[in-house]
Amino acid sequence: MTTHAPHSSQAAQSVHAVTLPATLDEAVAALAAMPAAVPVAGGTDLMTSVNSGLLRPAALVGLGRISEIRGWQYQDGHALLGAGLTHARMGRPDFAALIPALAASARAAGPPTIRNAGTLGGNIASAAPTGDTLPVLAALEATLIIAGPHGVRREVPVSHLLAGMEMLGAGELIGFVRVPLLHAPQVFLKATGRTGPGRATSSVALVLDPARRGVRCAVGAIAPMPLRPLEAENWVASLIDWDAERALAPEALHAFGEYVAAACIPDQAPDGTQEQLPPAVLHLRRTVAALARRALGRALS
Repeated sequence: MTTHAPHSSQAAQSVHAVTLPATLDEAVAALAAMPAAVPVAGGTDLMTSVNSGLLRPAALVGLGRISEIRGWQYQDGHALLGAGLTHARMGRPDFAALIPALAASARAAGPPTIRNAGTLGGNIASAAPTGDTLPVLAALEATLIIAGPHGVRREVPVSHLLAGMEMLGAGELIGFVRVPLLHAPQVFLKATGRTGPGRATSSVALVLDPARRGVRCAVGAIAPMPLRPLEAENWVASLIDWDAERALAPEALHAFGEYVAAACIPDQAPDGTQEQLPPAVLHLRRTVAALARRALGRALS
């Protein structure tokens, strides 16, 4: 997604207008006035669709000049992140000190050209299963601030949008992402295989929440949306001595990994019968188990 007119001849023929608003409300007004327009910030997904002929937008509303969504601020124990934050910006040390797992996922999001252009809001709006920030946001139980016409703002759990339980309405944009500051270890790990430069075949985000004595885990890339193995989270949280060293025996770490993998990639059919999983699926399940085990081990170390 880009604030400039597309460079390819095919894209140039398909776009008839490019609007560059200076504020979030101006961008919302432009989208409301042009229902066929497509919002664009970094272009890493949109321009791929345009250049491949899958998308021919009649107009673009560029979000790159909206300074209010390109930074972050503190708010009641949370970080309010602008949707225009790039992966490169989130990967820097000052941001990593704030939300380590999100910074790690941003640093893992492909080559520098992708990280310099791709934005947090674009990752969420595209909702690609391989989006690296998505399992982190799910594990953090982040909330989206949606900007609508006439200055209206509404809050939506990020999990609701990714699951299709709530959708962006006409003229609405993701303005901000509210993330709780847990001040505790967070880990993001992913396996890439051979699916492309930096593209995950599976990923795991794991955060500790000492205030609630909880472990939150989300598995990405293996389903259309991040998966939360809630029973595995509750089980392992009950084993942790939150008032002491928070260490777990290797056997418990191994069992947690297997618990997470079996919850996300079950071998039981909907009718209750056992299924023989293909070798590729078994390999994926072993990978998820290893990622979950390592993530928890690092968080507790």
